[in-house]
Amino acid sequence: MSVWVPGTPLSNTSSRMLTLASFSIPLLLWCAVSYVPALWHPYVDVSEPGSVAYFREGMLVERQQFADETAAALARGEAPPGGELANPVYLPAPHEVAIALYTGFTTPPERRSEQWLHESLWHSITIIFWGFAYSCLLGVPLGVLCGAYTAVARLHEPFIEFFRYFPAPAFGALAVAVLGIHDAPKVAIIFIGTFFQMVLVVANTTRKLDVRYIEAAMTLGAERLRLLFRVVVPGVLPDLFRDLRILLGWAWTYLIVAELIGTSSGITWFITQQARYKNFDRVFAAIIVIGLIGLLSDWILARVGQRLFPWRRAQALGGSA
Repeated sequence: MSVWVPGTPLSNTSSRMLTLASFSIPLLLWCAVSYVPALWHPYVDVSEPGSVAYFREGMLVERQQFADETAAALARGEAPPGGELANPVYLPAPHEVAIALYTGFTTPPERRSEQWLHESLWHSITIIFWGFAYSCLLGVPLGVLCGAYTAVARLHEPFIEFFRYFPAPAFGALAVAVLGIHDAPKVAIIFIGTFFQMVLVVANTTRKLDVRYIEAAMTLGAERLRLLFRVVVPGVLPDLFRDLRILLGWAWTYLIVAELIGTSSGITWFITQQARYKNFDRVFAAIIVIGLIGLLSDWILARVGQRLFPWRRAQALGGSA
């Protein structure tokens, strides 16, 4: 069967190959731009200033400017400058980022105001954890109640629909004024950015529960709380777990904005500091680590979900057969 038919399942080999390609293709493009001068390389890394007074060794100069100065030096009979084609400083090569990633965990910070990469990451992870935990603690029960009971939905969802369009960063100044300048306002921004979306997503997932389960339980005499806790919650739990995996990714998207509020700290402060000193290899390394942490956490949660809800995997395999 053609892979271009919608819904066509893939073999395990094809799935692994396409997954590998999804990472390999961007990496190959990055390598091509970094290591093939003919592809881009809009600058020249000066290795020999020659007779050009303002050129310095290691200086990046635009190619046209370098060509003009070289032609002018030759016309005057003076020593021309020398250099190699290079990319802008904000686009380091893959090997430079790999070295920065290694040294970030093994080499002490150059300045006292800086933190180790792992210290910055751990601080950011704690911000994400508490903001998302508080959001789940309130958002999941409220979402289930909204999805299960129309009266609860009509009482809460109109305001939540209104409030969710407010950008979470707009509450930064208010969060600092109320909660202080340390980690509390950062946690609050993560909470605001995920809570209102979580309620609506969980409510929508709860409404998708097959009504036949509820009818069967009511026929057997289940009422009120027993109907909620013995039928509705177990019925939506697998889909609810999947929703929380997606919402956790949303929480990470608010991290950079959250950490700009109050005192500077976490991985955002690390990235800002390194960019200030034009250490863009470390900036890329930190961004890649964030992606790896997110990918790893999602993979772990997916495996946990397979263990907790094995029947869902069996249903998926049965449907694909």
